[in-house]
Amino acid sequence: MISRGKAEKRQARSRRLSAALRENLKRRKAQLRGRGAGGSDNEGRPADVSPNPPQSPDFRRNRGSD
Repeated sequence: MISRGKAEKRQARSRRLSAALRENLKRRKAQLRGRGAGGSDNEGRPADVSPNPPQSPDFRRNRGSD
């Protein structure tokens, strides 16, 4: 059986976790609203993904002279 002290600790931890998750959700929603107001053209994509990735890397030594 769980002692009274442990039960209170678990309940307090659960409350802290719930509060942290609520705050995180609020922050993420605010970020999404902020991105939506900006009118960016990459909706639905993470910020680090470019719209036109390179086809293949260029390993030539003298790239400027073809």
